[in-house]
Amino acid sequence: MLYEFYGEECPHCQKMLKLTEKLMKEFPDVKIIRKEVWHNKENMDLVKEFDGDDSCGGLPFYYDTETKKWLCGEVKYKELVEWAGK
Repeated sequence: MLYEFYGEECPHCQKMLKLTEKLMKEFPDVKIIRKEVWHNKENMDLVKEFDGDDSCGGLPFYYDTETKKWLCGEVKYKELVEWAGK
């Protein structure tokens, strides 16, 4: 499963949400589960589980449960596509 964790008011997250939407439109087989964390403790706990050693420590945070690969912060579209396995 591919996850995108974001904060509702985070400007970096808002920029990346647009790239995530573009990715899912360009590759319809890619499904990314979006989780808002600033207003949802359960979602924040999930981030802490996936980023156990606090390697990222911020948002947005992307995590692939199959490959265990993650991305942190704003990244270029090409990097997001590669993370998604495309």
